[in-house]
Amino acid sequence: MKFTKMHGLGNDYLYVYSETEPTNAPELSIKLSRRHFGAGSDGMIWILPSDKADFKMRIFNADGSEAKMCGNGIRCVGRYVYDKGYTDKTHLTVDTLSGIKILDLKLKDGKAVAATVNMGEVNVGKKMSLEVLGDKVECIPVSVGNPHAVIFTDDAENAPLTTVGAAIEHHSEFPDGVNVEFVQALDGNTLRMRVWERGSGITMACGTGACASVSAAVAEGFCKEGEPIEVKLDGGSLFITKNADGTVLMTGPAEFVYEGETIE
Repeated sequence: MKFTKMHGLGNDYLYVYSETEPTNAPELSIKLSRRHFGAGSDGMIWILPSDKADFKMRIFNADGSEAKMCGNGIRCVGRYVYDKGYTDKTHLTVDTLSGIKILDLKLKDGKAVAATVNMGEVNVGKKMSLEVLGDKVECIPVSVGNPHAVIFTDDAENAPLTTVGAAIEHHSEFPDGVNVEFVQALDGNTLRMRVWERGSGITMACGTGACASVSAAVAEGFCKEGEPIEVKLDGGSLFITKNADGTVLMTGPAEFVYEGETIE
């Protein structure tokens, strides 16, 4: 099996194009995602034909669980299909488990180096208080087609990702698990965000998490609606705009790393 390793701000996946649905994707993702014994990644993404959109994507985390959506991953899907000649379109639709998403590719020297993605409508819930490791933690539940718990903090750099983040992922309030973002408002147009991703742990970036964070920040009055907000992640920056109609636009890079092939 041939695969391509790509990343969006360090959120890396192994990409496979296939005409048929995978039969052993969870097992392959667990095996190949291991950092020291496999190719090393946050998971695997399969690109498939679709009867609803230009392409379909399926996302499997490093623990084998299937995710509904990946903001960094979908930008790389756009670059993959364009650079490899599966399409000559720069305006693409991609079918995901959280609905059809729209991509506009940014070209440089004939290559797709970045993309703006219409992530659809993002829903911000009411602030909730959780009992976590003996303490009370306030978070804002947000749906970006997948679940997020956004926690505002004064010190995102030292956020308790591996303790509080890991505990909230499996909290009883989120029976299907949840992505956990620790967010610091630096100014009205800039957020610092770190993330504990459901099924993958600490990652360098999370596109849906950035969308959730900006949406929560707008709801809390930290940022303004309709303006691009820079979200500083461990792997770099994404630019997110929360529109008045509830939809969110995400712009960021998509990077090629290497081609690989399994030998057993």
